[in-house]
Amino acid sequence: MLLLVLISAVVVLILLITVFKFNAFIALILVSILAGLCAQMPPLKVLEAVQKGMGDILGSLTLIITFGALLAILLSETGAVKRISQSLIDTFGMRYLGWSMALSAFVIGIVMFYNAGFILLLPLIFSISRRTGISLIQVAIPVAAALSVTHGFLPPHPGPSGIARLFGANIGLVIIYGIIVAIPAIFLSGIVFPRLVRGMDIKPSDKLFPENENKDIPLPGFWPSLIAALIPVLLMAVATVSELTLEKENAIRKVLSFIGDPSTAMILGVFLAIPILGQQKNFGAIMQKTSTAIESVATILLIVSGGGAFKQVLISSGIGEELTVLMAGISLSPLILGWLIATIIRVSLGSATVAGLMAAGIIQPMIAGTGVSPELMVLAIGAGSLMLSHVNDTGFWMFKEYMGLTVGQTFRTWTIMEGIVGVVGLIGVMLLSLVV
Repeated sequence: MLLLVLISAVVVLILLITVFKFNAFIALILVSILAGLCAQMPPLKVLEAVQKGMGDILGSLTLIITFGALLAILLSETGAVKRISQSLIDTFGMRYLGWSMALSAFVIGIVMFYNAGFILLLPLIFSISRRTGISLIQVAIPVAAALSVTHGFLPPHPGPSGIARLFGANIGLVIIYGIIVAIPAIFLSGIVFPRLVRGMDIKPSDKLFPENENKDIPLPGFWPSLIAALIPVLLMAVATVSELTLEKENAIRKVLSFIGDPSTAMILGVFLAIPILGQQKNFGAIMQKTSTAIESVATILLIVSGGGAFKQVLISSGIGEELTVLMAGISLSPLILGWLIATIIRVSLGSATVAGLMAAGIIQPMIAGTGVSPELMVLAIGAGSLMLSHVNDTGFWMFKEYMGLTVGQTFRTWTIMEGIVGVVGLIGVMLLSLVV
């Protein structure tokens, strides 16, 4: 009975979002309440579960996601993003253009949401394609692949951050493992795959991103720009290393654990980046632009909280316990199962963030006592949440329109690229599971 409730809830959620065009947050809350009631929970207990699920996940993620958006605005407004990209391209040269584009997008994508990072790098993509004569697709796919990987695998992005919170995973370890898995995923999807789609006839608009850049605007130096972008990641990584190597009562470990906490790291990242980039005099002007960043994350935070509510209802209603019993009779690895559930939801709904959070909510009650690494579960579900993007995903249409592709060409480029990322990501996770 309870499993039927779960299956029905997922189907209803898909219909609400895809057919009836409900906002994802509203659909998640409605389905969470309906699932609880259908599972015969008392109405007040349903509301308590919804509120608890929302509060638990927002309490730890609001600072991370909000200050991550603020850091992205700061890097964009000061020209740090442009400096990082230009310097890497100059360093690698034309022979390794794909690597330089992918590395630029990876560094930028760590702190920027996919859509913002892609739009920010589009002028550079068009400019390089014009100057070198290399196909726009050859330049764009490495960027799209690297941005997708960071979006699906690495905190402070909403999907992996929310999934990590649901599983109680160490975010520093998620970042370390995520980078290890990201390297082959980016190599195969962003470097090798573009070589297979050469000669594609595309027609991007000539009016997009004309060569009218003002070259007189001074940019910050490369190293200050790179350090400013990576401060939160470095702080979290150092804290994780201290937790693995120092005693629990060690004073240094306590200090590093505080400054390396994801929330503290993001806050410090924003305020340390200002002097590093030499923007003390422009502090007031920069702060005025933060309202745009805060508005941009409001919807994302609501969707994440909706995923938390759905998860809590599954646990409080007893659906999680029934899933655990079912899991005991299935020989499939929890990592593969999580990836598969996320893939099905991704293909059905389109949103990687929603797919990841829903899959985590479904499988989280099932993995207690299995001994599976929560950090690897985050990455497995993150890989599944990127699988086979198609016409129900805004990223599909954004790539199509900017690149001047037909729908068929977008399937042969964007969709296959995302599929490679998802499959290679899972393989990387499974290999890591042998040694972690």
